[in-house]
Amino acid sequence: AVQLVESGGGLVQPGGSLRLFCAASGFSFRTHDMKWVRQAPGKGLEWVSFIDYTGYGRIFYADSVKGRFTISRDNSNNTLYLQMNALRTEDSAMYYCALGGDPSAPTYNYRGQGTQVTVSS
Repeated sequence: AVQLVESGGGLVQPGGSLRLFCAASGFSFRTHDMKWVRQAPGKGLEWVSFIDYTGYGRIFYADSVKGRFTISRDNSNNTLYLQMNALRTEDSAMYYCALGGDPSAPTYNYRGQGTQVTVSS
C-alpha cells in the first residue's frame, strides 16, 4: 500500500528555516510526480509546490512561497524534501506530501498524515 510519512515540522521564529521530509513507500517513487500541499486552521487546502518524477524537469511553486521554498527529491532514497526559508507567520499550517492530482492544484490520490509547521515569535 502507498505510504507517505512526513517529518521535520516544528516551531520556528519568523525569518527562520525548516526542512520537511517525506518518506515514500509502497509504490515506484522514481516514476511518480510529487507535490506538497498545506492547510492552515480554518482554511482550505492550499497547493505549495510540485516536482516531476525526474527531480529536475518540471518544478512549480505557488506565488506565496516562490523564492523562499525549494522542493527536491532523492529517488535513490524514496524521499521528498521541502526546504523552507524566510518563514512567515502565514506559512503556519499542516504540511502534507501528496501523490497524484493536477500538478498545480491541491488535489491528490494519496496524502500523508502531515507535519505541523508553526511560525511564531
